[in-house]
Amino acid sequence: MCGIVGILARGESLAPGLLERATASLSHRGPDDSGTIVLHARASEALEVGLGHRRLAILDLSPLGHQPMNDPATDNWIVFNGEIYNFREIRQELEKEGHAFHSRSDTEILLKAYARWGEDCLSRLRGIFAFAIWDSARDRIFLARDPMGVKPLYYCSSGTHFLFASEIRTLLGTGLVQRNLDHAALLQYLSFGSVCDPNTAIESIHSLRAGHLLTWENGKIRETCYWNPPPQATESGSREGFEQGVRQMLEESIQMQTVSDVPVGVFLSGGIDSSAIVAMLSRKQRPSTFSVVFREADYSEAKYSRAVAQRFQTDHHEMLLSATDALDAARAAISAMDQPTIDGLNTYIISKAAREAGVKVVLSGLGGDELFAGYSNFRTVPRMENFLRYWKHVPGHQALATAFFAGQSSSDRNHKLSALATANGRLVHPYFLSRMLFAPAQLGGLIHSQEGWLRAHAPLQQALDCTGQMDAINRVSYLEIRCYMLNTLLRDSDVMSMAHGLEIRVPLIDQTLATGLLSIPGRRKLTGRTPKPLLVGAVRAELPDEIIYRRKRGFTLPFEHWLKHEMRQEVEQSIHAIPEGPLGAVLDRGAVKQVWTDFLEGRTSWSRPWSLHVLQRWCHQNGVSS
Repeated sequence: MCGIVGILARGESLAPGLLERATASLSHRGPDDSGTIVLHARASEALEVGLGHRRLAILDLSPLGHQPMNDPATDNWIVFNGEIYNFREIRQELEKEGHAFHSRSDTEILLKAYARWGEDCLSRLRGIFAFAIWDSARDRIFLARDPMGVKPLYYCSSGTHFLFASEIRTLLGTGLVQRNLDHAALLQYLSFGSVCDPNTAIESIHSLRAGHLLTWENGKIRETCYWNPPPQATESGSREGFEQGVRQMLEESIQMQTVSDVPVGVFLSGGIDSSAIVAMLSRKQRPSTFSVVFREADYSEAKYSRAVAQRFQTDHHEMLLSATDALDAARAAISAMDQPTIDGLNTYIISKAAREAGVKVVLSGLGGDELFAGYSNFRTVPRMENFLRYWKHVPGHQALATAFFAGQSSSDRNHKLSALATANGRLVHPYFLSRMLFAPAQLGGLIHSQEGWLRAHAPLQQALDCTGQMDAINRVSYLEIRCYMLNTLLRDSDVMSMAHGLEIRVPLIDQTLATGLLSIPGRRKLTGRTPKPLLVGAVRAELPDEIIYRRKRGFTLPFEHWLKHEMRQEVEQSIHAIPEGPLGAVLDRGAVKQVWTDFLEGRTSWSRPWSLHVLQRWCHQNGVSS
């Protein structure tokens, strides 16, 4: 993985040192090499184009992989972050047509593919990527982001400048962008613990959406969707047939994603997802596996990861941590955040330990729950849909619900149940309620103004509109992919791993695999007591029952304990300082303090005060005002 940045200046020159400073700000993403280039447009209008790149060398470690990279045949230039897993096949096709190559890098393949097929080259790519190509013949910049949104790309227009980069902080660091908090993003963050694409925490900066391309030409921006998951299930067949198909797609995805000129490891938690990757990879090679093991037994999953490592005879590495080590990492993780998020600390800790162990590339089981229906909401959300379908026909249902919940305790659960029962127009779909941090009524008390409400809900409605022909299970899967996974899991994985110069690959969410799974009827994904039956069926012969039927836990950290003990003073001071800081103009003083009181008295979970603490710290360290 790498970091990229571009600055286009119309009618003026780039400020001296600006491009170099912006590129240097991404050094953590690419510690192996650095490069910049300033180009001049051919048009009569004065236009300077600055491209910067920081490299984490994975493919073609030689200087021939240096970026920005030029195609002598077209004089196009590229900066590229990611991996094209099928680059060898594309290269062979291009070579048959007479194209010559000077390196073994997938970057050069991208340049040649664009020269041959233009924007249509995106339909041929399988990988994780965010890249920019300067089209010299058209004086046009062409940006693209991978279909699943694994790699980020942000852009903005500011006066006579157009800018893009792998991180928001790089754009802010140019001094060309005002540091104003986006009110729609604030609503999204307090609703879900992260900001939803295409919004970002900064009002003038946008995220290029997953599966989208963007062109800037003559000052005009055009954004187009080039890939989206299928709208409905189309496949029919037997359980055995589906399992066989999943097994074949998994094998292909995992084998493609091991392409590398440096060793590739696997994050092994001992859960079904990472264990399935190890099981399938072990058919062709002996993988190296890496697990974080806590000294405290309450947080350790060592017995599960050790069982899998022993079963497949992996080259297993355990990285021993204590809860105190994790606590110390929490502050550093907040500093590494490109946008505020309530998640990501676990990835920061694992990535740091893996990089210190000498690993540069790892496979992760991220996405298994979203695509294979592993969460409890795959069962609860369809029930909520059915409830609303009948409840809305009950005469006076909103008044009944309001009266009932008026006498109930002020708990997180009751706030959500009240929002469901009243269905007051702020609830786009029950799925979003299942993922909600602060319920709509709580948001109304926290935020002074509801400015930005329509923009905050627009991405949610757009995602929901794509599910109209889907069954209930696949609808939840699609929303998980395009909302929670995209805006929280993938974004946090990128930022927290790249803070340590580590590349994370995610074979369970390859776009071909995603297309195949969403074409299978949802009822096939929930059967009996077997979790994720399609995934389990694909590897059942290899995985022991203690892995398949273990209680779902994940990488658990003791936040509840920390906020009441070791971190109490720090978080308490942070929350109490909100009314006097930049957030004071948008957040209600009394409601903010009530969140902390509710947590101490057991009426709300740690994630609510933690979200306010993170938001306050992020705004402070990035100089963001409301």
